[in-house]
Amino acid sequence: MTARHRGSPDIVVGAGLVGLACALDLCRAGRRVVLLEASDAVGGRMRTDQVDGFLLDRGFQVFNTSYPQVKRRLNLRALRLRPFTPGIVAHTPTGPVRLSDPTRQPGEWRALLPGRALPARDLAALAALTARDALLPVGSIERRPDRSTAAALSRAGMSAGTVDEILRPFLSGVFLENRLETSARFFHLVWRSMVRGTLCLPADGIGAVPAQLARDLPEGVLRLEAPVDAVTGTGVLLADGRELPATSVVVATDAARAALLLPGLAVPPTRTVTTYYHAAARTPLAEPTLVVDSTGAVLNTCVPTEVAATYGPPGAALVSTSVLGPDRPGREPEVRRRLAELYRTDTSGWCPVADYTVEGALPAMEPPWPPSRTTRFARGRYVCGDHRATGSVQGALASGTRAAREVLGDLARG
Repeated sequence: MTARHRGSPDIVVGAGLVGLACALDLCRAGRRVVLLEASDAVGGRMRTDQVDGFLLDRGFQVFNTSYPQVKRRLNLRALRLRPFTPGIVAHTPTGPVRLSDPTRQPGEWRALLPGRALPARDLAALAALTARDALLPVGSIERRPDRSTAAALSRAGMSAGTVDEILRPFLSGVFLENRLETSARFFHLVWRSMVRGTLCLPADGIGAVPAQLARDLPEGVLRLEAPVDAVTGTGVLLADGRELPATSVVVATDAARAALLLPGLAVPPTRTVTTYYHAAARTPLAEPTLVVDSTGAVLNTCVPTEVAATYGPPGAALVSTSVLGPDRPGREPEVRRRLAELYRTDTSGWCPVADYTVEGALPAMEPPWPPSRTTRFARGRYVCGDHRATGSVQGALASGTRAAREVLGDLARG
């Protein structure tokens, strides 16, 4: 390494959660850091827009309070978190079924009597699975032989009817795939986090999470609207033709962009989701509950203004609905017709506010899927992201943390 390179900063490309975590840890270790972001704000896929008085998250997202990285890095009180109901309503061929956590909603325990929400055998199997995931150490979950989620649920004793009509519809919205081919290892980690934490929305939208992290960066570290065209032998080449030398370069973008910047990088396929937002004159569901659809016509739907009133102007309801895959002509009216059936209300007067198609929303985490992997790509070159860990806020923050740790370790060893 030349003297010029030794005096150069560490460059982090991408100011989503993963890049923010990496940059913060490098700064706190005393490194000189430049964090480059192509867009006009931090957050990556975790951003919120304001449209006609509504807060619109770029794709339906929830915030889980139980993640270790969340507890370590974020001031939860400052986010003004508003909780969802600890349960779901699943629309099945025989009608809606409410599945709730009786430890948090004691008034709902009667709905869990055998034969109401679930057959007795399935209720016992789900309770046993939940207790194991909640109580066992994370390490024991990560060390289990990996298989598909479908296989894991069958092995746990769940009947095909309960899986197809209730668990598959719910988990399809978590994994963004409807075959339950996602790693069971990841499923158990997610299930554990849901049991031990609370699913919420920040009062100012999901974009408040990366915004809070960005406020902790030293002045001058973050550079917005600074797209990177290439990672070079000496640093990075910006889209405007400038070259920035770097001691180390950390690519903290989505999988597709990372593969372009680091030729030869192996990345997994990804999942795409589209979220439609509608404004209604009155709420179709007067509770902050997630609704899932066993037909698969939609992944899930909810009323964010019932979770946090700040998501809409007074007197209006915001309805969020997600579907697998990209938008296409005629799909929004199809979604609205299905919502009329799910909510049992007339949706013809609902006004489309916006829709977001998020390509690469999650990595396709098929087994065997390691919960973490090295960020080292080449000498002085690193790559991190949920595609290097797990498709979650925890996975993104943990991968950024690992990148900073490996950068610092390599620098210490010269």
